[in-house]
Amino acid sequence: MAFIYAFDDVVPVVDPTAYVHDTAVLIGDVIIGPDVYIGPGASLRGDSGRITVRRGANLQDNVVVHTYPDGEVVVGEMAAAGHGAVLHGCKLGANSLVGMNAVVMDDAEIGDYAVVAAMSFVKAGMKVADRTMVAGVPAKPLRAVGEAEMGWIREGALSYDDLRRRALAGELRRAEPLTAPEPDRRTVRAYQVKTLSATRG
Repeated sequence: MAFIYAFDDVVPVVDPTAYVHDTAVLIGDVIIGPDVYIGPGASLRGDSGRITVRRGANLQDNVVVHTYPDGEVVVGEMAAAGHGAVLHGCKLGANSLVGMNAVVMDDAEIGDYAVVAAMSFVKAGMKVADRTMVAGVPAKPLRAVGEAEMGWIREGALSYDDLRRRALAGELRRAEPLTAPEPDRRTVRAYQVKTLSATRG
C-alpha cells in the first residue's frame, strides 16, 4: 500500500478503513483517519509538521500537502481537496471543498461547508467563514454557499466514499491492458453525482 516512509523515526498512521492509492506518498507525521480516500499521486509530506486527515475526507489525484516546521495541516471530516490542489500549513473545516489546482497557504482556515473555487489562491492567514465561496488570485469572498450546493458537496464526498469502499473490496486492481476493446464493452459503474452546474439548473 502506497509509498510509506518514516522520517526521524516518526511513522505515518493509516486507519484500516482508509484507502491510500499505491502511488500516493506518505512521509513522517501523517495521520490518516477512518474512511479517508487518498488518490493516485497524492503527496503528504509530514517531515516538518503534522498532517491530519479526518474521517471521510478525500484528497484526490496529485494533491500536495506540506507545512513549515512546527506547523500543521488539518483536513476536516468529509472535506475534499480536488485534483492537483496544494494545501500548505492550513486547516480545512468539515465538509469544505478546495477546488482543482487551488492553493491554500499557511495559517489559512477554510470554514465548514466553505468552497475554494478551482484555480484560486488563498493567501496565508486568510479566514474563510463557514458556508462561504471564495475565488480568484488572490481569493476573495464571492457569495454564500446555498443549500443545493451543500447537498452537492455531501454527494461528492459520498461518491469518494463509494470509491474507497470499492477499492478496498478489490474492484480497483492492477491489470494488463487489452489490445482492443471488447465488442460489448461497458463503462465503469460509478456513484451518480451531478455536476455543480447541473445542480444549479
